[in-house]
Amino acid sequence: MTDLDKLDHRSLLDLVPVIPVVVVDDVDHAVPVARALVEGGLPVIELTLRTPVALDAIEAIASAVPEILVGAGTIVAPHQAKDAVSAGAQFLVSPGTTESLAAAMTDTGLPHLPGAATVSEVLRLLELGYTEMKLFPAVASGGLDFLRSVSAPVPQARFCPTGGITADTAASYLALSNVGCVGGSWLTPADAMRAQDWARVTCLATEATYLGR
Repeated sequence: MTDLDKLDHRSLLDLVPVIPVVVVDDVDHAVPVARALVEGGLPVIELTLRTPVALDAIEAIASAVPEILVGAGTIVAPHQAKDAVSAGAQFLVSPGTTESLAAAMTDTGLPHLPGAATVSEVLRLLELGYTEMKLFPAVASGGLDFLRSVSAPVPQARFCPTGGITADTAASYLALSNVGCVGGSWLTPADAMRAQDWARVTCLATEATYLGR
């Protein structure tokens, strides 16, 4: 049984309205930001593998904050999937998908969201057996108009649009039938992370829990 199965057997798209997409530059910020998100009602975090301390941050959260589901984002190479698992990641997210990348994520046995940005890429993922995927970069790829347009020809595809979405636009995405949740970096703004303003993170997380209701 995966850690996702322990959360009421729901999919990644149905856990929270907003998956916080977090960049950690200082590993000492990892545990406090995770706890702040949990306190705000969002027990899910996607840490991007964009910094040298990302894997250490995942390991720290997995060890110290068991109440949060910790995932690794920006998986762009097969070896990163294995590295993320070794660090303690419980789900994986990629910005795009190749066959080797999809195979590597599948081989981990973890829940994962492969990325797509065009109708052709969505169709390719459906052929590979995926019905849930990440739309990235969401706004640059057509955003709301793209998602509305693709819902008719491929209604079986569900998305977590990420990239350019804000607190002001998130509800419009969540209102679409083919959107389960959105990915958001606005929950952990860079200035709040630098200032270690965890109360602000908690406040933003609390506000995000009401989106889409």
